[in-house]
Amino acid sequence: MNETLPIKFQEHAQLLSLGVNAASIGFNTLTMESERFICVREVVNDNNQVVIIDMEDDNSISRRPITADSVIMHPTTKVMALKAQGQLQVFNLEIKAKIKSHIMHEEVVFWRWIDLKTLGLVTNSAVYHWSIEGDSAPVKIFERHSSLAGCQIINYRTSSDGSWVVLVGISAQQNRVVGSMQLYSKERGISQPIEGHAAAFAELTLDDAAYPSKLFSFAVRSASGSAKLQIIEVDRPEGNPPFQKRNVEVFFPPEAPSDFPVAMQISQKYGIIYLVTKMGFIHLYDLETGSCIYMNRISSETIFVTVEHTATSGIIGVNKKGQVLSVSVDENTIIPYIINNLNNMELALKLASRGGLHGADSLYEQRFNQLFSSGAYGEAAKVAANSPRGILRTVETIERFHRLPVTPNQITPILQYFGILLEKGSLNKFESLALARPILQQNRKALLEKWLKEDKLECSEELGDFVKQTDSILALSVYLRAKVPNKVVMCFAENNQYDKILAYSKTFGYEPDYNSLLYNIARTNPDKATEFATSLMSDENGPLIAPDKVVDVFLSQNMIQQATSFLLDYLKQNRPEDAALQTRVLEMNLMHAPQVADAIMSAGMLTHYDRVVVGTLCEKAGLYQKALEHYTDAHDIKRIIPHTHLMNAEWLVSYFGTLSVDQTLDCLKEMLTSNLRQNLQVVVQVAIKYSEQLQPHNLVDLFENFKSNEGLYYYLGSIVNVSQDPLVHFKYIQAACRTGNVREAERICRESNYYDAEKVKNFLKEAKLSDQLPLIIVCDRHGFVHDLVLHLYHNNLQKFIEVYVQRVNPSRTPEVVGGLLDVGCDEDIIKNLLLSVTGELPVGKLCEEVEQRNRLKLLLPWLNMRVTEGSTDPEVYNALAKIYIDTNNNPEPFLKENEHYDSHAIGKYCEKRDPYLAFICYEKGKCDYELINITTENSMFKHQARYLIHRKDDALWAFVLQENNEHRRELIDQIVATALPECTVPDDVSTTVKAFMNSNLPNELIELLEKIVLENSAFNDNKTLQNLLIFTAVKADPSRVMDYISRLDNFDATDVAEVCIGESLNEEAFAIFKKHNVNVNAINVLIDKIQDLDRAYEFADRSDQPEVWTKLAKAQLDNMRVKDAIDSYIRANDTSNYMEVTRNAMMDNKYEDLVRYLQVARKHSREPYIETELLFTYAKTDRLADLEDFLSSPNLAQVQQVGDRCFQAHMFEAAKILYSNISNYASLASTLVHLKDYQGAVDCARKANSTKVWKEVNTECILQNEFRLAQICGLHIIVHAEELDELVKVYERNGFFDELMSLLESGLGLERAHMGMFTELAVLYSKYAPEKIMEHLKLFVARINIPKVIRACNDTHLWRELIFLYVHYDEFDNAITAMMENAAQSWEHSVFKDIIVKVSNVELYYKALHFYLNEHPLLLNDLLAVMVPRIKHSRVVQLFEKSDNIPLIKPYLVSVQHVNDKLVNKALNELLIEEEDYESLRDSIDAHDNIDTVDIAQCLEKHELLEFRRISAHLYKKNRRWRQSIALSKQDRLFKDAMATAAESKDKEVAQELLQYFIEVGKRECFAAMLYSCYDLLRPDVVLELSWRYGLNDFSMPYMINSLKEQFNKIELLEKDVKDLKEKAEKQSSEQENVAMPVLGGLGNPLMLTGGPGSFHQSPMMTGTPHYSQGQSFGF
Repeated sequence: MNETLPIKFQEHAQLLSLGVNAASIGFNTLTMESERFICVREVVNDNNQVVIIDMEDDNSISRRPITADSVIMHPTTKVMALKAQGQLQVFNLEIKAKIKSHIMHEEVVFWRWIDLKTLGLVTNSAVYHWSIEGDSAPVKIFERHSSLAGCQIINYRTSSDGSWVVLVGISAQQNRVVGSMQLYSKERGISQPIEGHAAAFAELTLDDAAYPSKLFSFAVRSASGSAKLQIIEVDRPEGNPPFQKRNVEVFFPPEAPSDFPVAMQISQKYGIIYLVTKMGFIHLYDLETGSCIYMNRISSETIFVTVEHTATSGIIGVNKKGQVLSVSVDENTIIPYIINNLNNMELALKLASRGGLHGADSLYEQRFNQLFSSGAYGEAAKVAANSPRGILRTVETIERFHRLPVTPNQITPILQYFGILLEKGSLNKFESLALARPILQQNRKALLEKWLKEDKLECSEELGDFVKQTDSILALSVYLRAKVPNKVVMCFAENNQYDKILAYSKTFGYEPDYNSLLYNIARTNPDKATEFATSLMSDENGPLIAPDKVVDVFLSQNMIQQATSFLLDYLKQNRPEDAALQTRVLEMNLMHAPQVADAIMSAGMLTHYDRVVVGTLCEKAGLYQKALEHYTDAHDIKRIIPHTHLMNAEWLVSYFGTLSVDQTLDCLKEMLTSNLRQNLQVVVQVAIKYSEQLQPHNLVDLFENFKSNEGLYYYLGSIVNVSQDPLVHFKYIQAACRTGNVREAERICRESNYYDAEKVKNFLKEAKLSDQLPLIIVCDRHGFVHDLVLHLYHNNLQKFIEVYVQRVNPSRTPEVVGGLLDVGCDEDIIKNLLLSVTGELPVGKLCEEVEQRNRLKLLLPWLNMRVTEGSTDPEVYNALAKIYIDTNNNPEPFLKENEHYDSHAIGKYCEKRDPYLAFICYEKGKCDYELINITTENSMFKHQARYLIHRKDDALWAFVLQENNEHRRELIDQIVATALPECTVPDDVSTTVKAFMNSNLPNELIELLEKIVLENSAFNDNKTLQNLLIFTAVKADPSRVMDYISRLDNFDATDVAEVCIGESLNEEAFAIFKKHNVNVNAINVLIDKIQDLDRAYEFADRSDQPEVWTKLAKAQLDNMRVKDAIDSYIRANDTSNYMEVTRNAMMDNKYEDLVRYLQVARKHSREPYIETELLFTYAKTDRLADLEDFLSSPNLAQVQQVGDRCFQAHMFEAAKILYSNISNYASLASTLVHLKDYQGAVDCARKANSTKVWKEVNTECILQNEFRLAQICGLHIIVHAEELDELVKVYERNGFFDELMSLLESGLGLERAHMGMFTELAVLYSKYAPEKIMEHLKLFVARINIPKVIRACNDTHLWRELIFLYVHYDEFDNAITAMMENAAQSWEHSVFKDIIVKVSNVELYYKALHFYLNEHPLLLNDLLAVMVPRIKHSRVVQLFEKSDNIPLIKPYLVSVQHVNDKLVNKALNELLIEEEDYESLRDSIDAHDNIDTVDIAQCLEKHELLEFRRISAHLYKKNRRWRQSIALSKQDRLFKDAMATAAESKDKEVAQELLQYFIEVGKRECFAAMLYSCYDLLRPDVVLELSWRYGLNDFSMPYMINSLKEQFNKIELLEKDVKDLKEKAEKQSSEQENVAMPVLGGLGNPLMLTGGPGSFHQSPMMTGTPHYSQGQSFGF
């Protein structure tokens, strides 16, 4: 049987099975800040990821694409801290927001959360604390001690108050791991270096200590191999006893010489230190004594990170295999373990008390009783106070201390007991009640209040009831803590704390009787009642009391004001369902306080009340306005209307908006009828406000019916500005005129656009107003000027005509003048009128009006006046021009000199009168086309030619010179003969020539230019004209060009030559360039146009200019005459085009000539290109000596580039020289390969040390069968994992398998040997040397890629090796499957057993059983023995039952029968029956009851063997089938068994039947034996009767004697009990007569309302009354 362990060990998760990469499970990539989150940094497909495992959410995994150096999760919330180089960031993952960030200028080598709001940051020089709240930067705490230099920081811990911190690091020294710690005090600012590997802070409350002691624990393993755990006190509170330092040995087993502590956690609940070592050992130590409680190994791998497991007060961590393991104390077994195994009673007592653990209860009771009996009451009180779970803090204990005698002048034992309890903590219910009574009796209420504030007392209803007798407020505090809601509410009400009742009731879900509560409050405090009722109604979960009930309560107390206040507050939502309450509040206020009701209705907060009822009450109360608001019947409204003088006029106007149109008009008529003067203002206001609804024409009719022009005026005046109704505007003008408001009529006439102008004009004419301005405005705006002039002239109102043209609208003066002329007005009057107009008037219109009537001369004085005034109006001067022309008053000077008239208009006016005057006007106004037209029509071509030359307008020239102009020749003749010779302005000539050119008149242009250039003129030497003459000849007559070139000297040679070239006149162009010595252009013409390189060579030789030779060389080069081009370039001494020359020379393979050119070029310029190409040219011409000389001298050539080109051109000797010169061993190696110098190539490859070179040399050596050299190269290649596959393919492709394996075998010893090499060698062994693979796998299984080798072994059918790999890859399922499928080659029984217990697929167990059944049946039980814990026994039985092979597994069935499985029991029992092993069968049936007993019994009932039939009877007996069992026993005459069955049945009938059977068969001895075996089941009278009837008195006499003796003993005992009861009842009755009746009966007593003294004579056993002593009241 396994030993009971004091710890619980649990695996919470397996990170590998959750998908975490095994390579990412390590100290640098996995962090765990609390038991909730595990954070892992991974690289998946070259992408960085962070994996977060939430342990509280069923190990849920989330992956995030984050690149960071370190990631740690917040201990409790989804907050992530990231560190990337110097950047620190904190993110909230739930809200997806960044909380804080900071850039550190020092590298953070370790960090962790030291509390929920602070990160601890450790750099190479210091330690910082960084709060995630606010904007603060990290705060430096202390400098790192020099002893930690070079250490890897593995932990940083702080004490609970943050005053102490410790930094832990490790380093490798002298073949061991040395731990270094720095303990720092923030208060003192000092550090202490300590040697240690793990440390932690804790707090522990010592005996007789007022405050917890602050402890520091650390563990270290020194160089000598000894290990110590030390526990010291770092800060001792004042008044506390000192903590004795603990220094204990830490045991390490001999097989772990290099083990050392790596983590430490301390359970505050139990005071236990959990110490974890590198090799997976767990140590448990008591914090106070340092005693070792337990040690064992929990992990075969290193647990590299741990945190506290708060759920179990244990430790949780992660090991290298990805297991998340926790260890905690087993509360049920640790105390018994300490007592039984460690035999440390004191430790068991302390730990049980500290953690409230089971297992030490009896020890505490024994010690308490021992101390109490010895009189050590103080020590006994301490034991009771420290007892686990308070097992000794009971009523009995209190009573025991209470019964102790009191020593005078000393503290009573009970008070000592309570004092010790208060020092230790708080009192329970019974203790609190027992202590409170004497305290209150001594009037020490303050002491009780102090204990309540300190939570030293456990509050209860009984304690509150007792305290309430003294202090209601203090009792309220007790009730609140005890959660007695009915008493709390009662106390709140008694202390007028009504506002707290509702909040408390809601918090605790209590519902008091609010109706009664409100009634009582209303009687005592009416003001508070309103407030309380409002709070009841405004509860967020709905009203807690019906509002009508509240009103009833208030009205019952005549609290009208409070009821109104409450209802108004409740009804502010104005809900339809509250209509009755709204009516009620208005009704009671209209009856008692009408002003309040008026205010309520004015507020408009209530709208659902009964309006008829309220309206009637308002009328009775004299609130006519409110009554009118509520009435809807017309009769009622008319009844109230006479009281409108008592109403607010503004409201009354608004009220009309609620009536219909007909009702409103009727009411308005009624108001005007009753009192027009009084009501007119209100009527006008109503009409204005509701004009749109009542329609203006109805209102106009209303006012006109009452002849109220004033009302009509005011009404229409308010709407006329917004109305578009012509009637409104017309009636308003009428009303304004009739009421004398002419200015308003004038305004409307001026501004309105909606009145009927004709009607208004006629009305104003008929009105005969003294001021005709409204009529003038209407006529002016609507074009009635002629009518206006006639009306005013015929009515002798000429002054208003002057007013009109002077003040109203001067622009209408032309129409007025026209009208006056039409009526025959005198011209002097008109002239005077014109002279009196001072404003701007349209002169053109005026002239038109007068000119239409042939009276233009009438305006001459007025026009002269305007000219005198300085007017520049063209219309004025146009009129004067017309007058001068018509009167022939010398118009030509006026037309030439005046600048203000309209030339076009006057020219048009003169065309028919005088064409020359028209020409003057058009010329002055530049009216081009009108001038061309008039001169053409009148054959005035000389004037036209002169105008065109001076005008210089290209468009105009194009117009007159167009081909369809039939008068073009006459015009050209005038230009050539007259106009142009007269011209002396060059621009005029240039424009004319350009016009001829644009009009494509070359012959005419040549004629024109020859006259200008070749004849004597001012423009003989004009370069432009000479150029133009040649240009024109080039295009029109090329035969003249050469003549012009020879005759003219002042032309632009370059431009002219270019034009000639453009027209293919190449010889002429060459002649121009040659004449002007432009040799470069000349040779360009020969090369590019004439394309005669021989003439070009002759011309270059004759001119002998470098530029000319350069042009010639370029042309020769373009024509691939490379040698001639190089010669020309050399004569020109020009090497600027060296790139193109080099390129073409190489294309033409002219390397010899190129050498000459490049040598010259190098003298002029030391360009890298030149020297590079010269170097290559040397190589190309095989001038290796020159090549070496060139390389030995200073140069700028790109030797590497030249070498590569030579290599590509297979000039390997030159390439060898070049690569050697620059020490390019990589390229030199490749070159030597081509030169067949393989040894040299290997040497160069070694110097180059390039994988690419090694590969190239290796490949060539393989092809040349140089395997020794190939191996040298290969050893440098295989250390690169990415190159290994390609190298293997090269060897395999060429069939060199042995050489390849030899290469890899040689490489295994290399320092850089990697997994790929071991893997590839294993794969090669599987293919080509299978006899070697097993040995290789056994040696290097840890360094191979197992999945890849598995595939290879599977392909090559190497089953043993395959199974070996499966086992080491932990793929036990596949290993078992492969072994079963290939048993002939791979099966081994011992190996199979070792593997089968590790498989995860349960089905494989049963496949394995099938396999063994078929292949190795004799080993089945051995296999089943190891599979017992993992298989279902019932399924195994079914498996073998199907194949009828149960006997094969009998040992297995026997070994597992203890599990009491039904199928196992059945199979084994059937097997035992078959083997006739009745003893084993009976033992099996008795020990294992999970069987079908009836079936087995029926099966064995007819068995041929007696013992099996006996077992059948036994089974019937077990199944309570007594008669069947007895019948079977009687059948086999097993009378003893039958009697035993009858006795066990406890059935009197069965016993009596068996007794009768024995009499019938004559078994007298059995009869006698039956009387004793079934003594309790047989009735004495029956036995006596049977004995008498069958003569068996001798056999029954002993039974009868014993029976009589028992009867007499019982009677005697009953008599004694009755006597004792009577005496006790009489004694109780007498005592109760002397003692007063208690208020409350004992627990369980019936109510003593009717029971008299006689009720106490009943036995306590009959009433159920418990025996309580009076001391249970806990009094003193």
